[in-house]
Amino acid sequence: MLLSDLGVEIVTANGGEEALAKARADRPDVVITDLAMPGMDGMALLKVIREEFHDVPVVVATAFGSIESAVNAMRAGAFDYVTKPVEEETLLLTAKKALQFAGVLAENRALRRELESRYDMRQILGESPEMMRALKMTGDVAKTETTVLILGESGTGKELVARAVHFNSPRARGPFIPVNCAAIPETLLESELFGHEKGAFTGADRRREGRVESSNGGTLFLDEIGDMPHSLQAKILRLLQEREFQRVGGREPIKADVRFLCATNRDLAKAVKEGKFREDLFYRIHVFPITLPPLRERGGDVLLLAKAFLKKYSREMGKPVMNIARDAQTLLTQYRWPGNIRELENVIERAIILCESDTLTSDTLPGEIRDDRPPGPERADGTRKFVLPNDGISLDDLERDLVVQALERTRFNQTRAARLLGLTRATLRYRIEKYKIG
Repeated sequence: MLLSDLGVEIVTANGGEEALAKARADRPDVVITDLAMPGMDGMALLKVIREEFHDVPVVVATAFGSIESAVNAMRAGAFDYVTKPVEEETLLLTAKKALQFAGVLAENRALRRELESRYDMRQILGESPEMMRALKMTGDVAKTETTVLILGESGTGKELVARAVHFNSPRARGPFIPVNCAAIPETLLESELFGHEKGAFTGADRRREGRVESSNGGTLFLDEIGDMPHSLQAKILRLLQEREFQRVGGREPIKADVRFLCATNRDLAKAVKEGKFREDLFYRIHVFPITLPPLRERGGDVLLLAKAFLKKYSREMGKPVMNIARDAQTLLTQYRWPGNIRELENVIERAIILCESDTLTSDTLPGEIRDDRPPGPERADGTRKFVLPNDGISLDDLERDLVVQALERTRFNQTRAARLLGLTRATLRYRIEKYKIG
């Protein structure tokens, strides 16, 4: 009767057993229970609800003066308590707080489902052999606690793969904490990672928790670890080996229940030889390396990704851009993409803004892509190697014929054929598949 004005559906039960049966049949948002009941009492019901439903808030009602019972219930995981005889205003206020809390938890669950869906392995696009190999390795190592080193140029999707490892791992419900070692000044990085005690340095007016501590139960992603200062590498090595650390200015070791993922665009083996990266740390993080290929070596993945970005941004902008014109496709596949996937995504987003029809055309692409055509084939004396016939020619037929000639001349050795044509091996394979050669 007192809760009827809240505008929610209220299900009643005449005891703990009946309440539990109804909760299992139709998960409630909030449970309000008396403590003193025959059979299954309120404490027993509270414990089962906490075990089976985890985050459903439970409010307990206890007799006035029996504060000890309320304290025990709170220790067992109750959200709040009210004393009997129950006052209407107190009950309504407590119920509203519990419902608000349940709503926040529901939003968090929905957000986590969205994140898990976003970082599902199937959401990372790629059909080239190199990318398929990297994705298989990502899926295999995600199920373990192994330290992973993700290698690749800037913009190849290293953090996306790191998040996929985390969200497909047993630690998926824990936090994913990224730290860009290149973006934080050396003087602040140690405190950022390990936290500090009050008075550890000028301005440290209180104790502060670091990123390592915040990632307990989850994953710590050390991005651009190749740029980490040499002075800090020894402390990271100890963290990886001993699974413990000390705050800046602290003396007591703190245990770290953390999985470590690392990434870099640098050649760490070369950095070790040059004395810029610790050899022992290199071998500690080089347990399971995953190399992401640059976009220029992924052949048909360029158009696969371009079409995915086209769908994403045309939907976000409310513009019905559905297709990519053939001349634009040619430019996209010929371009070298120094900025990799990140650059491609920016190019497609910009092109959709400029596009005035349902088809993305070459004139919506940036000048560096339109002008980055393969140089005209000329001899040393300035005369051209190929002369365009007066009646024209099929560029596809010419390209197919050249690919076939290169393969025949090298006895179908794709590496040598690609070298003859000035292509990467992945791009040659894309052409072979495109023209159904072989």
